[in-house]
Amino acid sequence: MFEAIKFGEDSRRISGPNPWVGALLESGGQKHFGRTQRPGGPHAEIEALRQVTSAKGSELFVTLEPCSHFGRTPPCASSIVEAGVKRVNIAILDPDPKVFGQGVKILSDGGVDVTIGVRASEAAHSLAPYIKHRSTGRPWVVLKLAMSLDGKVAAPDGSSRWITGAASRAHAHALRADSDVIIVGAGTVRVDDPTLTARLDDVVKQPERIVLGGIPEGAKVLPARSYRGDIEDLLGELGERGVLQVLVEGGPTVASEFHRLGLADQYSAYIAPAIFATDRARAALSGSSMESMEGIWRGVTSKVERLGNDVYLEIFSESATGLLNGLQREGIEMAKRLGLGFLE
Repeated sequence: MFEAIKFGEDSRRISGPNPWVGALLESGGQKHFGRTQRPGGPHAEIEALRQVTSAKGSELFVTLEPCSHFGRTPPCASSIVEAGVKRVNIAILDPDPKVFGQGVKILSDGGVDVTIGVRASEAAHSLAPYIKHRSTGRPWVVLKLAMSLDGKVAAPDGSSRWITGAASRAHAHALRADSDVIIVGAGTVRVDDPTLTARLDDVVKQPERIVLGGIPEGAKVLPARSYRGDIEDLLGELGERGVLQVLVEGGPTVASEFHRLGLADQYSAYIAPAIFATDRARAALSGSSMESMEGIWRGVTSKVERLGNDVYLEIFSESATGLLNGLQREGIEMAKRLGLGFLE
């Protein structure tokens, strides 16, 4: 399943608004991989099945419950049954109401041996933006922070290039490429004049750029949308449009507002071994009225990675973690109700 998850992630930048599913079919002692293609193209399971003459008696590993409805493509669950696959291992259920549990039922009713929960945590992490969108109708919000060891993002004069190193900036470009929309404050546009593009060789489509406030004439961020309104309304609108992931690049005023409102699902922090040691430097986050340790915000560490001389921390909010864990629990409960195999 781990191989299927990694293989599926290679479709992340082309599959939206569909999930980047990975599949591995073991047949005749050989492994055959499939992953979601562009919208309207084959799903991961079909891609894997097409690689064999006969799938009768084979075993399939798939990162998300096979679809059960006719959309742009026929239902994968029915195709798996018709192909004669003997056993299907599913990482997590599909939270889309059109699919949830129905794919599993088609497989089980068709005589397929089904197990739910294989590498569920890793799959949920990989598909977090899709899970959030299909569960709530809103995009997964990533709050990016590039800061010093003492939590500062800019010097007293407003300068901030560069706190982190080249490896962190390259990683951040990949984060942009994985996002559908980038949100930034008007102050950052005026001071830094960023382009906010993903400068990678394999970028298929640049993310849409939204500036909270006015955009100066000739700003490098253009073409971009200027938005003046409620942030939650904006996220709701983006969700209705099928946007799966939003990247918030600040500055500190915008980042603090997203944090204060509890809108960030993922905090992507690039921390440099540099220290300002002055209260006049801009803090990454501010504005909280907390007075004691009882009011401190705590998240769940998802990833720690060294990037050159910097450290990358990926933190999920408790609400986002609860959403992902809840889907995993639902898979186990469904398996128990239907008498299927499951892994906790």
